[in-house]
Amino acid sequence: MTYDYTLYGADFSLYTGKARAYMRYKGLNWQEKKATLDVVRDKIIPNVGAAIIPVIESKDGQVVQDTTDIIDYLEARHPQGSVYPSTPKQHLVSLMLEFFGDEWLFLPAMHYRWNYLEEHKEFVLSAFGGMGLPNGSLENKISLGEKLCAPFRGFTKRMGVTEETRDGVESSYLATLDQLNSHFEKYDFLLGSRPCIGDFGLMAPLYAHLGRDPYPKALMQSRAPAVYRWVERMNNPKPLSGEFLLNDEIPETLIPILQTQCDEQLPDVLKVIKKSAVWLKENPAGNLPRFLGNQDFTVGGKSGRRWVSTYTQWMFQRPWSFYQSLQSKTRPEVDALLNEIGGKIFFNFKIEHSLVRKPGQLELVEEV
Repeated sequence: MTYDYTLYGADFSLYTGKARAYMRYKGLNWQEKKATLDVVRDKIIPNVGAAIIPVIESKDGQVVQDTTDIIDYLEARHPQGSVYPSTPKQHLVSLMLEFFGDEWLFLPAMHYRWNYLEEHKEFVLSAFGGMGLPNGSLENKISLGEKLCAPFRGFTKRMGVTEETRDGVESSYLATLDQLNSHFEKYDFLLGSRPCIGDFGLMAPLYAHLGRDPYPKALMQSRAPAVYRWVERMNNPKPLSGEFLLNDEIPETLIPILQTQCDEQLPDVLKVIKKSAVWLKENPAGNLPRFLGNQDFTVGGKSGRRWVSTYTQWMFQRPWSFYQSLQSKTRPEVDALLNEIGGKIFFNFKIEHSLVRKPGQLELVEEV
């Protein structure tokens, strides 16, 4: 059989879960191949420039990396059942929640996998080792997994998950988990009976790490069973089904989650944007590095320091640019929502140096 697309990824990969759920919902003609070490060496690095997953390849040889780019690439080719709502408030909220899932819930996802590794060590390490030894013994997979996992285990402190912030990361996540449970007790997806881009953004951390690794999975199943049922729906959707809520409705159950995003994540984003602007001013025509030192941040009432990830700006530009594009007649209702969640100041912030990703590379450059 000839497939239109091949997804190279892994069951344990956070962002592969996002792409996989999307491709299933769209009902595409596709296959998934495990990104073994051989595939990474021979297929991914030559086309992407780094050992990173997921990646999709079309039957005509186009290779796309980064789940946001993958989804937008496929949306352009397969517009039926778009995951982007056509109404302004829903469109903005869906982009905000994609950003929240992709970038902020990444903290608890990494924390619960790596800082609780002893609770599910065999499960996680054997999965990583299986990428290099698909037919190896459990013992050999775990041994190789130890080596392959070392870089990821070191990410947690760089992301800001330390002894000072650990309780804050957990309390913030558990509050969000409770809020999402209340929401999914009433709705199949974020904005009705049809998944939006925000659902897929949340799927990234809430499946592979928080809904699949044994320790956080058990926590989700016991504390937030409606969220776990949503994870199952996202993994087994009825293709192209469902509708967004009428009249551009934003469920009240989403308001506390959006407020948390405005309280915790968006102040961090503004600091990133300011640091990126300084770097670009000092390095005209340079490729902006993915990381620019460290900065203060707060999560769950606990303060610490974390990396300055310039990719954060690129992702925030998606909802920010949409808001900036709104015509005056559609602004009042959107502004009322932003005022309610404490977000208007962030969307009226002037971004002087807009960033784009260079195809096939991880660097970000100023848009001209």
